[in-house]
Amino acid sequence: MTADTTPNSGAAPYDAAGTSAPADDRVDDRPTLLRLTLVELRKLTDTRAGYWLLITIGMVAAAIVAVILIFAPDGDQQFGNLFALAQFPVGILLPILGILLVTSEFSQRTALATFALVPQRHRVVVAKLGAGMVAALLSVLASAATAALGTVIAGLTGEGGSWATGPLAFVGAAAFQMVNAALGIAFGLLFQSTPLAIVLSLVLPIAWSALGGMIEQLHRAAEWLDTGITTAALVEPPNAGELGAGEWARLGVSVAVWVLAPLVGGLVRTLRREVS
Repeated sequence: MTADTTPNSGAAPYDAAGTSAPADDRVDDRPTLLRLTLVELRKLTDTRAGYWLLITIGMVAAAIVAVILIFAPDGDQQFGNLFALAQFPVGILLPILGILLVTSEFSQRTALATFALVPQRHRVVVAKLGAGMVAALLSVLASAATAALGTVIAGLTGEGGSWATGPLAFVGAAAFQMVNAALGIAFGLLFQSTPLAIVLSLVLPIAWSALGGMIEQLHRAAEWLDTGITTAALVEPPNAGELGAGEWARLGVSVAVWVLAPLVGGLVRTLRREVS
């Protein structure tokens, strides 16, 4: 009887001389988070829904600027106003983009391949968050470019065209869109169903905002839990992005309730879900 000299698959790797290689010399062949994030960004355009949603976001921002140039008084046709107003419709669509980034894994049955290639599922979630943040920042740049074009047109056709705006307006817009993208990713992870996540991400904040506005006993709570109120100061001119301590506190509480809590719940569900 001959002895099996094949190295055990669970043992340390062997070098060319047949000796065990030191643990510190082992190569970590896992894809980096940067590479995973780039893959997730590519997934945004791989599906028709994601591709057309990106185009729609750009078209909506351009449409808002065009409407202001046509109907608003010349005094309101300023870069700050155009840039701020373009953020709100984009902020409605970005959560849907974040939802599709997550739920498409399950609706198109690619989760099995994704988690087989990257068994550490939390790294996939982090990559999706990174891709969502990049998409949010790109939407801000697109809105700024559209607003800049509108400002040039306003200066050529009327008495508008003022460029006066502060750097905090860009910081506030970036934070505003990053919160919206993160909310969509959080809802997508928690519900893992495209229709359910989209409906609830739209209906629940609107319903809470309506209740907070109609019921006097909820007014105080709405100031802390209504993201429509707490995030508005990030983009509303003329003091966009200039939040005080109380406004930052209310923003933090609302983000914790609407983004962090669903995100943690969705992460736990994703880590435990049986993928087949």
